[in-house]
Amino acid sequence: MTVEAEAGRLKSEADEPGWEVDPDDEWGVAVITTVGRQLKLRREAVGMRAAEFGRAIGYGEDMVYKIEGGKRIPRQEYLDKADEVLEAGGLIAAAWEDVKKVRYPKSVRALADLEAKAVEIGVYVGLSIHGLLQTPEHARALFEAWQPPYSEEEVERLVAARMARKSIFERSPAPALSFVLEEGTLRRRVGGTMVWRQQLEHLLEVARLRNVTLQVMPMSAGAHPGLGGRIEVLKFADGTAAGRADGAFQGRPTSDPKQLRILELRYGTIRAQALMPRESLAFVEQVLGET
Repeated sequence: MTVEAEAGRLKSEADEPGWEVDPDDEWGVAVITTVGRQLKLRREAVGMRAAEFGRAIGYGEDMVYKIEGGKRIPRQEYLDKADEVLEAGGLIAAAWEDVKKVRYPKSVRALADLEAKAVEIGVYVGLSIHGLLQTPEHARALFEAWQPPYSEEEVERLVAARMARKSIFERSPAPALSFVLEEGTLRRRVGGTMVWRQQLEHLLEVARLRNVTLQVMPMSAGAHPGLGGRIEVLKFADGTAAGRADGAFQGRPTSDPKQLRILELRYGTIRAQALMPRESLAFVEQVLGET
């Protein structure tokens, strides 16, 4: 096989688009720069040139230089193969735990960190099904409808980030999760009938978990404190709390006691006006049966 033919089999940026580092993400840049530097030092320590190393792990020389220079986020496969070739004893492969977080937008990581620490979460969402309750297909349909449109790589990145947050359902001890959804979001056929039905079935499955309370706000309920937008309240094991609401506090989480009391009052009123959990399950089943 010629050198040109062999090089053609090596993975390049064209094969793995969408793995650039966000220059405004200081923590992400620091992680990828550090990992890249360690990869370069270990490669040079064993006397391998970039092209030789790239061939050994199945990547082009240019990709090797970009990853070592902190310009590209390495995939798990890259780190695993690099660990094996450089005989790093698992040290390089272990970097994936930090590297995988860099691929998700900074704002998503901040939200996921709060959710991961919370022992109790209460959420009202008016215009869509909450991200923690979405199926991958439903989330993808939402991102594909965005204007201006995301690229296919951006859509996949955003879907992966949203699905990663759902690890909260696997925590032990499980946090107490409360969701209030508007009737209209249950009837909107996002992604088509099949995706919509799968989403409703998923809601029923999640709602039956012992640590989850799902309520539906029917259209007949009239005005309520959530019509201004989303409300979210998170409580932590140390007794502290955080909350956020659309149109308030610049959209950022707040831990101010006065502001939290307002959010808790609004959320409590919303829950009181919504259908009870058992009635809500029956309502979702009814909507599903109408298809």
